Amino acid sequence: MRGLLVESEVALPVSYRGVKLECGYRIDLLVEQRLIVELKSVDALEPLHTAQVLTYMRLARKPLGILINFNVRLLKHGLRRVILSDSPSSSPSS
Repeated sequence: MRGLLVESEVALPVSYRGVKLECGYRIDLLVEQRLIVELKSVDALEPLHTAQVLTYMRLARKPLGILINFNVRLLKHGLRRVILSDSPSSSPSS
């Protein structure tokens, strides 16, 4: 039985108006080259945190993301799934 391929602190290059940054952002965890995991320890997950994950997903062209906030009493209360859809009218799931 094999485990999952998990990479940590994955550099995400960014290009903007002809300027390329080799490491514009860092993805906390990339699982099986498909799932972006962003780790937090905050009082509450805010829309800004979801926007951060969506940005990573768009730049990396990955369809799935999970926000995990460890600063909660029960871990299940600190999870937020994010799905990137091709449809501009779609919104992330909670």
